[in-house]
Amino acid sequence: TLIDAPGHRDFIKNMITGTSQADFAVLMIDSTTSGFKSGWSKDGQTWQHSTLAFTLGVRQIICCCNKMDATTPRYSKNRYDGIMKVVSPILVKIGYNKDDIPFVPISGFEGDNITERSSNLDWYKG
Repeated sequence: TLIDAPGHRDFIKNMITGTSQADFAVLMIDSTTSGFKSGWSKDGQTWQHSTLAFTLGVRQIICCCNKMDATTPRYSKNRYDGIMKVVSPILVKIGYNKDDIPFVPISGFEGDNITERSSNLDWYKG
């Protein structure tokens, strides 16, 4: 089952309702420096959503590192690797299996790696 649960904090009740019916979650991670820091802070939505999903029984999570077009430099493999290095242990601490957490670099704005491989992210082999 795939349910698009809203991410805005004003719709957290809807997010909980949708997530409780899901088989897996696609966690959208903001790859920009400020967005990443905000999302993974103590009260950050990315952290809250990953924790809530696990608490509600979702055991499979796919991490999409979004806004790769806005990293410095654009589409930075180093930024992607750094995000994985920070996020993986957090998700394992929450309870997810470290061997079952795929990370996919994307740009929703530019359409990179959304429906087909992007030459802007040719270093990604997943």
